Amino acid sequence: MKAISYSRYGGPDVLEYGDVRDPRVGPDSVLVKVRAAAVNPVDWKCREGHLDALLEPVFPVVPGWDVSGVVVQPGLAVSEYAVGDEVMGYVREDFLSRGTFAEYVAAPLRTLARKPRTLSFEEAAGLPLAGLTAYQTLVKVLQVKRGETVLVHAAAGGVGSVAVQLARHLGARVIGTASERNHDFVRSLGGEPVAYGDGLGERVRGLAPEGVDAVLDTVGGDTTKVSANLLAPEGRLTSIADPDVVDYGGRYYFVRPDPEDLLRLSELAEQGVVGVHVSETFPLARAADAHRLSQEGRTRGKIVVTVDWEPEPEPEVGRQTG
Repeated sequence: MKAISYSRYGGPDVLEYGDVRDPRVGPDSVLVKVRAAAVNPVDWKCREGHLDALLEPVFPVVPGWDVSGVVVQPGLAVSEYAVGDEVMGYVREDFLSRGTFAEYVAAPLRTLARKPRTLSFEEAAGLPLAGLTAYQTLVKVLQVKRGETVLVHAAAGGVGSVAVQLARHLGARVIGTASERNHDFVRSLGGEPVAYGDGLGERVRGLAPEGVDAVLDTVGGDTTKVSANLLAPEGRLTSIADPDVVDYGGRYYFVRPDPEDLLRLSELAEQGVVGVHVSETFPLARAADAHRLSQEGRTRGKIVVTVDWEPEPEPEVGRQTG
């Protein structure tokens, strides 16, 4: 099958488009015919070796954890899905090798849920990692409650844009940091935008003089420190970008696959609570360009790689065989 892969760590130029070995379908997995795969910052961080201490690479590595597509072969022990079912998934294993930037991926059941009927394949591909990160941090870690004020950093990005929508659904007031060109976008999601940069703390205090009840930090570094100083008494802070958040009394969080959480996100998408903004799409052969754009760090919503397939042939009516 065709896929994007890399055989050593490095920049986008190490990504190659070509043939790789077809995936094997285990008893508790399904073979998914990939229609779209989203790009996430963790993809280029893995490609550059920044997660080497956490995830062992088995070269050649096919990158990508987000996927949407169609089931073409259930595993021997699978009764949850049948051929033709449309699914989405956060297909992460505890090593790097069999990713989603390919024509097919063997996805364990624990990584999948049914694709929302209201989303396109491109939109659905952008939901799993970003959606699970937002859902798990807001609901399970920060335990956001109705009437609270939540600060979401990078509110126009993949995780941030979903987090704004979810926090509003939970009944919270949401303040979101974003570049000025994305302020209208953040408002359209239900958030109150504030600009990045010097004076961020004062701008947030101007909107929430008593401090904020919860912060989702997706940036790290100085942003984490500033966030800690913006908390109200009993305020909670979590970061998905900076493990040093624990030095400020916060919690570092790394998203995990969870089929029940993913199904809940699918339901929320079908209810119109959560949407996915796809800023740009690239064909599979140009996945390196998608990585380059993601690495610039100015994306609104999601970047998605698509896999084009020829339409299935229509059955011939009335033809006799045998």
